[in-house]
Amino acid sequence: MKQIPINELSINPSRLWLQDWLLLTAGDSTAYNSMTVAWGSIGGMWKKPFVQVVVRPSRYTFEFITKYPTFTLCAFDKKFHDVLQIMGTKSGRDCNKIRETGITPIPSISADAPGFKEADLILECKKMYWQDMEPANFLEPGISVNYPVGDIHRIFFGEITCVLSNETG
Repeated sequence: MKQIPINELSINPSRLWLQDWLLLTAGDSTAYNSMTVAWGSIGGMWKKPFVQVVVRPSRYTFEFITKYPTFTLCAFDKKFHDVLQIMGTKSGRDCNKIRETGITPIPSISADAPGFKEADLILECKKMYWQDMEPANFLEPGISVNYPVGDIHRIFFGEITCVLSNETG
């Protein structure tokens, strides 16, 4: 992993979120949880590079991302898609997903939460805003089908404070 300036990061955000998925980790080195996320964004906000992630209150990771000021997002090669499937469907309340999948936590540079050795890209982030989604503001009627039991996401904006990449060239 090599630390790179944010302005040197070159990604396809649609592919990254919708096809490759990311692993969100919140907490610190002694207590953290990770979950796969496939909905979010990356860009600029308030003159800072940022990511936006959404987490349902029912998710175990919600407790950690609400409590701690930082989080990480990790992108992996496609060969880790099965790992991300497990990380997104099992709960850290019920099992040790890290041990089960065999991925290796590593300390972060600017975040309390760890990144993962097997990742190709790690974004370390500091929370700068949150807001609960308001169903009354859904403009597209089909959006509400994503919430059959009313478990509406909370949106978190995180300033990207460090980028680590395995990219060469």
